[in-house]
Amino acid sequence: MPFSLGLVGAGQFAGQFAKLFRAHPGVGDIFVTDLLPERAEQLASQSHLSGTFPTFDAMLESPVDAVAIFTQRWTHGPLVVQALRAGKHVYSAVPMAITQEEIAAIIDAVRETGLTYMMGETSQYIPATVYARKRIAEGAFGRLFYAEGDYVHDMDLGFYEAYQYSGGENWKATASYPPLLYPTHSVGGVLGAWQVHAVSVSAIGVTDDRGDGVFDKAISQFNNEFSNATALFEVAGGGSFRTNEFRRVGYPSHIRESRFRFFGTEGSFEQLATSSFWQNKQGVHDISEHLQVVPTLSADDPSLQNVAPALRDAFVSGTAPVHDRSRLPREFDHMANGHEGSHHFLVDDFVTAVETRSLPPVNAWVAARYTLPGIVAHESALSNGARLPIPDFGDAPA
Repeated sequence: MPFSLGLVGAGQFAGQFAKLFRAHPGVGDIFVTDLLPERAEQLASQSHLSGTFPTFDAMLESPVDAVAIFTQRWTHGPLVVQALRAGKHVYSAVPMAITQEEIAAIIDAVRETGLTYMMGETSQYIPATVYARKRIAEGAFGRLFYAEGDYVHDMDLGFYEAYQYSGGENWKATASYPPLLYPTHSVGGVLGAWQVHAVSVSAIGVTDDRGDGVFDKAISQFNNEFSNATALFEVAGGGSFRTNEFRRVGYPSHIRESRFRFFGTEGSFEQLATSSFWQNKQGVHDISEHLQVVPTLSADDPSLQNVAPALRDAFVSGTAPVHDRSRLPREFDHMANGHEGSHHFLVDDFVTAVETRSLPPVNAWVAARYTLPGIVAHESALSNGARLPIPDFGDAPA
């Protein structure tokens, strides 16, 4: 039986995902709510949804079976817990939460209700992670001992417009969101392939000097002045990985936002902005064509009118040869995708988990391992790089 779904937030992401949820055979009626009712009405009309709710509370009081949360990144934790406690399955945009306490509350709610929770981490499904995961499973790296994950997205390439769209008149206060509190595109890509968890971290933050009011402590809602940050993590069982979260960087983030490197005793894998390489003791192999995504939508499509031009590549990129599309519903075959082909897999994994009452790949326990390291890393950066332990909530129950 198809289940009903409520979209929470009618911004840029919700509009693209609404189409995929609507096309999926496992989803029936779809509703939407937003703090700005006109945006909810517009999305419902444009995407031919079943209707709107005036508030999030009203949606939770309805018979809707599940909710998909696409609100501002620092709001997710409490909304997720409220929805789970109201008896709804939950899909949440990243990050999972912004404190350890919020993460613990989500895990407790999932455990106690038995409902599905999934964090929509795109890096779990991008070609680099898929490729590295397969090579690790084959043993091609030998012993993997080090990895790197970068989320390099310059503010000048669409982020100013995105924050203005979502933040209103006081957008600069929220545009200062600490980079390490948005860690899952880098951490998730590393751990999505190398299935370990971080146990300690030392991080360094770079104080911004642009002087435009963004990343200004006096304005920042988060009392944050870091625009760039680097974290070095120790992993359980030995080894380490490093992540970069950069918001002021001379890099073509509209071409590739996240990039990764993995090093083992027998092989290694490295990415640049437009190239990817497998390397071993015998030589270098250019594997770029296997990881190259094909656009599925014109960047000038009317559905992207509220998305800054520099961000549109992330909403139109399709799958790559390394992806296994055979597991997806045929309804998705000619539909727009996004974020290096991840959108189709995100939607299908959530729907499948709800339908089968199984754990999705990025369930609450995995999401905690992708999110909490960044929260502790930010604490380390605020403490001049002090090495701090990272608590772990353990593996998901069988």
